[in-house]
Amino acid sequence: MFKLAHISDVHLGPLPELSLRELASKRITGFVNWHRNRSRHLFTGTLDTLLADIEKKDPDHLAMTGDLVNLASSREIQTVTEWLEDAGEPENISIVPGNHDAYVPGAYEKTTRAWYPYMRGDDAPAHWHDRHHCFPYMRVRGPVALIGCSTAVATPPFAASGYFGQRQARATVNLLRQAGEAGLFRIVMIHHPPIRGATSMHKRMIGIRRFAATISSGGAELVIHGHTHLNTVYWLKGQHAPVPVVGIASASQGPGGHKPPAAYNLFTVAGEAGNWHLTRERYALNDDATTVSLAETTRF
Repeated sequence: MFKLAHISDVHLGPLPELSLRELASKRITGFVNWHRNRSRHLFTGTLDTLLADIEKKDPDHLAMTGDLVNLASSREIQTVTEWLEDAGEPENISIVPGNHDAYVPGAYEKTTRAWYPYMRGDDAPAHWHDRHHCFPYMRVRGPVALIGCSTAVATPPFAASGYFGQRQARATVNLLRQAGEAGLFRIVMIHHPPIRGATSMHKRMIGIRRFAATISSGGAELVIHGHTHLNTVYWLKGQHAPVPVVGIASASQGPGGHKPPAAYNLFTVAGEAGNWHLTRERYALNDDATTVSLAETTRF
């Protein structure tokens, strides 16, 4: 058996002090949004509670599907880098970026450089360089192939959309086929939900049809994502059977907000190629904001 823990939308806080130059951009809208809304409901203590519970479950690997920062300032990126070093070794944690990790032009390059050890494919260069396409990447852990895709792009103010392009689609199909031929259980990590109607137009993923074709052509057993801060299950057409597409609440969401409280998925993969068994347990923060309980069990 292989156990994978899944969290998303960490939004590690609190916000650091920002210079006037940093605020003279799209960051000003995010800065105002944070203080009006998210600062009241997103707490680092909540994230600590969730991670402590995950540690007790002793998963084989931890997946994070984007939005580790809020405004992608240099100080935030450094803080998350230090937090990741405390969270675990790069070989045990896999990351894909979200729209907040590419919040303004130039941020995507800074975050991928800083967090490259956590999203470096098994066959990728040892060190990040600007001519290397990080995504998609593949990491093989036990019977599982983790395939990380990126939808992170800088967008105008009041937009939070993502993009899945042709180059990445072709490369992802190749990795999926390679993993399938090796008899591995294929898990695709992505930030934006690759489902039409899963979020509002200004937050949608551009390239949804392309991603669906990638999954049906290349084959996969599971897709996990974040972005919506919701606990959801959708389905995409697969090669032989429908593929579950599973989202999760923000890992920093406290109780009492408009979105569900912090949660994580714990997936258990058993069986072998042609006879896989997948179970998902969702654990959620309780109303006391200090404990976590099993909220749902699903067998796919």
